[in-house]
Amino acid sequence: MKLKALVTGASSGIGKELAKHLANQGYDLILVARDEKNLKLVKSEIEKIGRKAEMISMDLTQEENIRKLHEKFPDVDLLINNAGFGDCGEFTQTSLEKELAMIKTNITAYHMLTKLYLPNMVKKDQGKMLNVASIAGFMPGPLMATYYATKAYVVRLSEGIREELKKQKSHVQISILCPGPVNTNFNQVANVKFHLREADSSKIASYTIKQLEKGKFYIVPGIDTKMIKWGSHILPTSWIAKIAYCVQRKKLEP
Repeated sequence: MKLKALVTGASSGIGKELAKHLANQGYDLILVARDEKNLKLVKSEIEKIGRKAEMISMDLTQEENIRKLHEKFPDVDLLINNAGFGDCGEFTQTSLEKELAMIKTNITAYHMLTKLYLPNMVKKDQGKMLNVASIAGFMPGPLMATYYATKAYVVRLSEGIREELKKQKSHVQISILCPGPVNTNFNQVANVKFHLREADSSKIASYTIKQLEKGKFYIVPGIDTKMIKWGSHILPTSWIAKIAYCVQRKKLEP
């Protein structure tokens, strides 16, 4: 039986590595991203593994593109919502245009793709969906307020859908990936420099696929990231905001 996965943000970072690991697991891939040049490289790598790969270069901030994507590929076994980016700085100083594009990419695209693909999965009573969130989704994020808020949306949306699926006794699986800092081009887009240890995107992808196969909902790679998630539930929100501010401020340092 041939399995098909659709991965957004597949041209680099976690999306690229997830696509390669899935190819090794026997999946054919639909690769979606804006960066056509890097998409071609990922497509070539997957084809060398011996799997089929179709590439779609498109801007997911445009709602009509999302609908066209679903119309072209209405049936997949695994949907990975991974496309996204961040920004760093005082809320009063950051770009409104960049933040609106961030909301469209990190929230609207996730919401629409989930909304479009989930009904068919439920109808067939099979399929998997992975929403790539962040450990940021469990806490306030001063100096990265909009980014943290977008990831909180992904976490809460996914948690709500999971409960609905459980009540329906559905075999459709939804999961969220919540990594900490990862060594990708996120830093350049967000205009930050991480001072915390960054994880390797290939190791993150390998861990994620294993946890996905086990049916895990919260996929949190790394002991330190797991501790941050635990702390976010224990410490007062005001304390977490103060800690997050100090961490974010260091990112802005040269």
